[in-house]
This record gives sequence, structure tokens and C-alpha cells, in this order.
Amino acid sequence: MGDHLSKFGFLGGSFDPIHFGHLNLAIQMLEKRKLDKIFFCPAFRSPHKESTVALPQDRLAMVKLAIAPIPQFELLDWEAIKVEPSYTIDTIRALAKSRPDALIHLILGDDQLPGLDQWKEIDTLLRMAPPYIGTRHSASLPPQLKEGFTPIPIMEISSTQLRERLSKRKYCGHLVPAKVLDYIEAKNLYL
Repeated sequence: MGDHLSKFGFLGGSFDPIHFGHLNLAIQMLEKRKLDKIFFCPAFRSPHKESTVALPQDRLAMVKLAIAPIPQFELLDWEAIKVEPSYTIDTIRALAKSRPDALIHLILGDDQLPGLDQWKEIDTLLRMAPPYIGTRHSASLPPQLKEGFTPIPIMEISSTQLRERLSKRKYCGHLVPAKVLDYIEAKNLYL
């Protein structure tokens, strides 16, 4: 292990709530890209979204419950406790500083690509954390992202539609881990 550079994945987002789409993306990347660890980092508030529905502490708790069975997954609470919009570049800089021995890769779903050029310091971010993109369609990828193209079976889950189902108390066990659903129910979230 001495000269082995750790390979970390970084999966950010609002996780409002975390669902099987997120977990599937992370598991696929862990295995296909041979990552040592993946950090799940819930944003306090994404700069690109109006607002989140659940409070940061609830979203942190749900991520923690969802990733608990997978030893290579770790919760990173830095953004959620900052109480301001989160910029991925700032978090990646802090992570790189705290783990200079590691290669960090941004994990993205192809649904995040359309707005990617709007991200803060995107060129620096892509250099510091070359992205792995879980997608079925490499054709639509910009050339500089082609290397990170990772074909995976995508689970299409819309957080908006998921919250809608939760608010109507419809069954969601096929979309969200049971422990997360228990938490949502106990805390009366998304109603």
C-alpha cells in the first residue's frame, strides 16, 4: 500500500432525499473505476437550485443511513454545515489539502452535464477532480469529458417526482432505502 495513491470519488448534491439512483451511480463507479472510497457530500444549498425541502441535518442523517451498509462510502458534512450555498470547487480544494495522497474524481450523472459550464471555476475543478460520468450516451459528452465516460445502467429517479410521491404517501420502497423511508416517516418530511 505504501506507494499506492488512493482514488476517491466525490458525489455532491442536495440529496433531497437520497435515493437508489444516487446509490446505484456510486456503486457502479466504485466498482468500474476501482475507487477506494466515495465521499457523499450533501450541499447546504446548491447554488443552482432555489432551495431544498428538507433541512441540512435531516439530509445528512438520511445519507448516513443510506450509505451505512457500504464501508467504502463516507459522509462528508462540510458543505451542509457551512450555512451558505456550496461550491464544489471549494470543497474539492479542502479535500485535496486534507488528503494530498489521494486522486479525487468528481462523480456525475449525465443529467448534471447541461449546466456544468455554469459551475464556479469549472476548468480548475475538472483539472483537480477529473470527472467520472455515469451515462448511457457517450455521444453527447463534450470531448474533454470523454475520458471519464463510464457506461452504467442508469436508474432514472426524479427527486421532484419522488418528493411528490412521498407527499401523497404513495409507496416509495422501490426508490429509497427502507431506513431512509423510516426516517422520512418519523420526521414527517416532504408532506
